[in-house]
Amino acid sequence: MRGFQSRTEVAAVWEILEARLRALPAEAVALPEAAGRVLAADVTASLAVPGFDRAAMDGYALRGEETFGCDPYTPLEFAIVGEAFPARPFPGTVEPGQAVRVMTGAPLPAGADAVLQAEAAEEIAEGAAPRLRVREPVPPGRHVGRCGEDVQPGTVVLKAGRVLRPQDVAVLASLGASPVEVVRRPSVALLVTGDELLPCGARPEGFKIVDSNSVMLAALVRRDGGLPSEPLLLADRYETVKEALRSRTEDVILVSGGSSVGLEDHAPRVLAELGELSVHGVALRPASPTGLGFLDGRPVFLLPGNPVSCLCGYDLFASRAVRGLGGRTRELPYRRVRLPLARKIASVVGRVDYVRVVVNAGRVEPLAVSGASILSSTTRADGFVLVPADSEGYAGAEEVEVYLYDQQ
Repeated sequence: MRGFQSRTEVAAVWEILEARLRALPAEAVALPEAAGRVLAADVTASLAVPGFDRAAMDGYALRGEETFGCDPYTPLEFAIVGEAFPARPFPGTVEPGQAVRVMTGAPLPAGADAVLQAEAAEEIAEGAAPRLRVREPVPPGRHVGRCGEDVQPGTVVLKAGRVLRPQDVAVLASLGASPVEVVRRPSVALLVTGDELLPCGARPEGFKIVDSNSVMLAALVRRDGGLPSEPLLLADRYETVKEALRSRTEDVILVSGGSSVGLEDHAPRVLAELGELSVHGVALRPASPTGLGFLDGRPVFLLPGNPVSCLCGYDLFASRAVRGLGGRTRELPYRRVRLPLARKIASVVGRVDYVRVVVNAGRVEPLAVSGASILSSTTRADGFVLVPADSEGYAGAEEVEVYLYDQQ
């Protein structure tokens, strides 16, 4: 065994990913499946929304100017000549002295320019011809939704690269834009190595432990818009790892475990033989045994088996690939806040430190644990602080940027 002869800077790994990866091609999906997907091209409105003038509330359509001067003591009367409902317009034209009963969303009758709300008038019966007694004026244009007031034809409604929200999908539906072009979601292979591992769902027994990395990685991949495969547990055997890597066809391959320099760390050698091992060893704590390479142009990430290192390596490197291939921003998908430290954080120049922290009373407290296998530390933590490679840490009370695990 030989230790790492050198370690690549975190920023240099990011530069490799930026240079080598581009968003995947677009695919057309039905609108009900589009929420949460990344828009592949600008959407330009080909029609007006709404496509006609319509009533904005229940009431009476009439000529607004004819109501001027009325009040509760000197009401005005109009002849009621018909009704208008959504998708069932009044067939005629509103003439002077006439009104039409109109429901919310119904087309505004020709000749009318305002809708008087129902509570501002009352119907009175005079023989066979009902009349409307109006007690307050309504100006022209009041309570009318104008054609195109929501969206005008030719307007760029949504831009490429947007992660579609529920309200975005609703706007696309109003334009009749279905199917919609979105970036294809990257498929991600999950390979987990280790003779000591039992499948998720088992109970620890003897000297064996339960695989926890695969379920964590699958959840992270879904968070980043990817499609994780069923995890494949591999024995620590050179041929087994080689065959598993050679057979994968996904856009991204994640290998958990076997990434370091031990006798059973086969993944770096296999990747170098089958494709390209671009990075092996990163100036980062934890997750320094992380590796990066390419197999037929597809990124392969060698993530440490220790759970915290696996989480850190995924978030800082693999996440950028999954998100970038799927058309999303490559930045860490965590909410950030700037808060003062409760006590100092010590670091070593030349590496990036991923420091788990808790937030108490508006101050940041680093957890007194550094073990890369202490996964529960990430559940006790509210987030993490990244200490840059050119820093010896932060002094007590210094303000730092915290990446919060919870998005709310």
